[in-house]
Amino acid sequence: MPYKLLALDMDGTLLTSNKRIAPRTKESLARLDAAGIPISYCSGRCFSELLDYPAELPFVRYGVLASGAVVYDFVARRTLAMHALDLDVLLQAMRIGAREETMVHVMSASVSVVRPADIPVMDRFGMGVYQGMFERICVRAEDLGAWAAAHPGEVVKVNFYHTSPEARDRTRERLVASGLPLTLANAEQTSVECSALGVSKAQGLQTLADYVGCTMAEVVAVGDSDNDMAALEAVGLPVAMGNATDAIREVAHMVVADNDHDGIAQAVSRIWGV
Repeated sequence: MPYKLLALDMDGTLLTSNKRIAPRTKESLARLDAAGIPISYCSGRCFSELLDYPAELPFVRYGVLASGAVVYDFVARRTLAMHALDLDVLLQAMRIGAREETMVHVMSASVSVVRPADIPVMDRFGMGVYQGMFERICVRAEDLGAWAAAHPGEVVKVNFYHTSPEARDRTRERLVASGLPLTLANAEQTSVECSALGVSKAQGLQTLADYVGCTMAEVVAVGDSDNDMAALEAVGLPVAMGNATDAIREVAHMVVADNDHDGIAQAVSRIWGV
């Protein structure tokens, strides 16, 4: 199969454990771009959370962002798709999330919004590695529900970070029991992501594949965690990083080295020979 599009998760996949892009990864992706294969981020991040990386990877043209809620062409500066959360659904989900001690992270296509008191204690929620980025890029709001109400039609995802996986499981069970029209995905150590019903990285990739003129069977997707599952199950060649969860490894057709040992470069070499 002549694969025609590479979709890369970021955290735990494209990025090393210290949130850098390894030199060998940059070099291999530059060669792939030169060979005419388009590359896309396929990430839970929004625009502002990408700001550290475009200068390093100027050839990454596309983004399936916010776990599929936003699909974007960086060169054309064109939004190909955006799926916002209904405000009432969002507010109900936030009330459910508040039953546990959570750090709430509201995301629009362009910005991340958090309570100012949560940023200094992100390590309590398993998110300490992101603290520096959040300090630089996040919008602060004491009342996240009020911020969402003041920005109707803009919120595409809400993340609930917990102090333990067990607390995360309880929140997820309550969200499922509520019957709210949401797509749920576990991420990071203690996070549950909430997107509009039907939104996923797979759905976002389908939009992008249609735009670039290829089928999903011609897409390679690389990931490591449960929020990559839908994308990996939908593409022609699902690739798991060496640090991937057992569930991701089970659906993968190829497993490469981990994110600290040039797994992306290995995948590019094995699949395209560049």
